[in-house]
Amino acid sequence: MPEIITEHVPRVVLDTNVYVSSVILSRGTPFEILEAWRNQAYILTTSEAIIAEIARVLRYPRIRDRYAITEADISRLVSSLRTDALIVPDADLAHSICADPDDDKFLACAAIAQADYLVTGDPDLLILRQHEKTVILKPHEFLNRLQREDK
Repeated sequence: MPEIITEHVPRVVLDTNVYVSSVILSRGTPFEILEAWRNQAYILTTSEAIIAEIARVLRYPRIRDRYAITEADISRLVSSLRTDALIVPDADLAHSICADPDDDKFLACAAIAQADYLVTGDPDLLILRQHEKTVILKPHEFLNRLQREDK
């Protein structure tokens, strides 16, 4: 019987700042990260708490007005996440890990999903470098890894 070789597709949690940057600019690293997900280079993992934060931040007047983000733009992204991403249940960590407790939802999501990577520009998360089995990377570091694995 032939051996079946299965390729590991990484599970990835993206911080809100990656989503917001990808909506604001239709180019650059955050945009390329979302495009890689759309091209099935990895499994995007999120939670309802993260989706709610993304929508809330995109609705901030200082962001919405400055970058002409419409309600349709926000709805498209939220709908895409709910349809195409792996959504795990919201959970709380046993104790707060981040300097900013609002960031714990990303670590909890990563733990539940057994994510390979958490991608963020947030120094409070980056300083941890790893949480359980999840490696915490800056957007450009993650994109470099994806591009190396693609070869």
